[in-house]
Amino acid sequence: MSGPFEIRYLSTAENDLDNIFDYIMKDNPSAAVSLLEKFDYSISQLAINPEIGVVPKDYRLKKLGYKILIIGKYLVFYVVKANTVQIRRIIHGARQYSFLL
Repeated sequence: MSGPFEIRYLSTAENDLDNIFDYIMKDNPSAAVSLLEKFDYSISQLAINPEIGVVPKDYRLKKLGYKILIIGKYLVFYVVKANTVQIRRIIHGARQYSFLL
């Protein structure tokens, strides 16, 4: 694989990120900003090495080419297409997720 890869957020992932930020912002604005910076840094690393995520255990997701980047308690689901990393969902790790994708 050659790089750098373009990072592209699908609208569902952008909504996920907005919802996470808004939820945390209500109780702890500095924690919300800190988490957003952590997301930004960690996801930007995919532009250099999109293989850093783990392969999901779910057979359907694995077959569809998904990888998961773990950021704290959150899971970033993404797929690599050509020279683009598509960020598809960002959810809390405690949630059931197979029906979301």
